[in-house]
Amino acid sequence: MTLIAIVFLLLLVLGTPIAFVLLGTSVAYFAVNPMMASIVAQRMSSALESFPLLAVPFFVVAGAAMARGGIAERLYGFANALVGHWWGGLAQVAVMNSLFLGAMSGSSNADAAIDARTIAPIMRDKGYSNGFASVISAASGAIAPIMPPSIGLIIYGLLTNTSIGRLFLGGVVPAFLITGALLVTVRLIAKRRGYRPEREKRASATEVLGRGRAALWALAMPVMLIFGLRTGWFTPTELGAIAAIYAFAVGLVIYRGIGLGDTYGLLRESAHTTASVLFIVASASVFSMILALEQIPQQIVGALLVISDNPHVVLLIIMLGLLALGTVLEGLALLVILAPLLLEVTSLLGIDPVHFGVLLVLNTTIGSLTPPVGTVLYTVCAITRCSVEEYTREALPFLAALVAVLLLLAVFPPLVTALPNLLF
Repeated sequence: MTLIAIVFLLLLVLGTPIAFVLLGTSVAYFAVNPMMASIVAQRMSSALESFPLLAVPFFVVAGAAMARGGIAERLYGFANALVGHWWGGLAQVAVMNSLFLGAMSGSSNADAAIDARTIAPIMRDKGYSNGFASVISAASGAIAPIMPPSIGLIIYGLLTNTSIGRLFLGGVVPAFLITGALLVTVRLIAKRRGYRPEREKRASATEVLGRGRAALWALAMPVMLIFGLRTGWFTPTELGAIAAIYAFAVGLVIYRGIGLGDTYGLLRESAHTTASVLFIVASASVFSMILALEQIPQQIVGALLVISDNPHVVLLIIMLGLLALGTVLEGLALLVILAPLLLEVTSLLGIDPVHFGVLLVLNTTIGSLTPPVGTVLYTVCAITRCSVEEYTREALPFLAALVAVLLLLAVFPPLVTALPNLLF
């Protein structure tokens, strides 16, 4: 176990990408016994031999088609009509836009990148600081991994044999709570700094309906997802394929934001994203096997139960520990490594796996917004050319709002479980 810790920390300090940190540590562990060296390749291969895992590339393609197909512009117009008259109008629009867009992309990186490219430049031109515009793009991206079709919830469901349909429904109320918390935070900061509304007066009901009608094809997708899963018409994997075809068809035929010539670039971008995600999943699966061989789950269970057998106290300790780990480890890797381990602890204490799954995904998402390893942070800052120092200063109130929502969800499980229990 000492060897694992030394190699893991050394690779992490050297700035090695997290997938290679996990893989390098695993290779070092099994290299001590050459007879077991082939286990690494076998485990990586078997980890990806999962039919439900096909949902990931399908939803990635759907998100890319939505971003390129003119759908983002129509969602922006609808969001503007709804909240453009509030203080900090452009920032409010960015948050609402992420709520709509997150119901299609399922990825915080994808959602944040779209806002950073489209809304952040407009915000800067209107007098918002670059740091504030960058943080809004990143923080509003936290909605996407919670709102169905969340890629994080899909992976958690696969790792823990939890119903993905129940997880999707469990993320709906938390996604709206995150949206509300960010809207309130924007308003408080905007009034203090004098960030004026984008619109002088509230949009008329006619305009709101018109903008909503223009975005109807885009807004129909999350409804289709939930309805298809609830009725049992589709499995999550089949739904991913349908979502990809639907998004491509809407962008090509109805909104005409993409053409047949864009297909190669869209698929190439999706393949790159999918490969990154699945390589982390494969590497983390080998690392998870080492943790199981070393009986780390049992040690974690024992240590936590020594502290307390109260589910709320244990859950709070786990959440705080994950927030700390999220500052130094990539969120997806944390999810893949720790989900099966921590589920053993939470199951013993009677914590609902859907409740814990939503908390875990939100927790790792918050970590992706924080330095020094936050992937969303670096994605946004690379696009907006914002310094990490300026970003960090502006991010503090938004991180506080997200942590407050996390703790609220931890203390009141029905906020997550009520909807799945009602509809299933």
